[in-house]
Amino acid sequence: MSDLLNSFKTGASTPADMAARKEAMMNSVRSELALANAQELMNKTNEKCFLKCIAKPGASLSSSEQACLTNCWARYMEAFNIVSRKYKERMSKELLATPGPGFP
Repeated sequence: MSDLLNSFKTGASTPADMAARKEAMMNSVRSELALANAQELMNKTNEKCFLKCIAKPGASLSSSEQACLTNCWARYMEAFNIVSRKYKERMSKELLATPGPGFP
């Protein structure tokens, strides 16, 4: 990321260079945001499933606790995948419906 910031400071020689640098920076930010979102999902899922499935924490998990955690995680992941898929579909539709530069 610091390389990208340094390249902005030194200035681009052409509009194409500037556009490429801007796109690289945006891709980097998108990747970092995706990673942060995945970490947040895992943390929330762990917290919710632990509270739901583990009544008395101990040194090991019972078979029913293991099964509960497995099912809980599977439900969260399934829901996350459905929401993600629908979000991507919606964003694709909105991008297709949005006119480009120079269009009303």
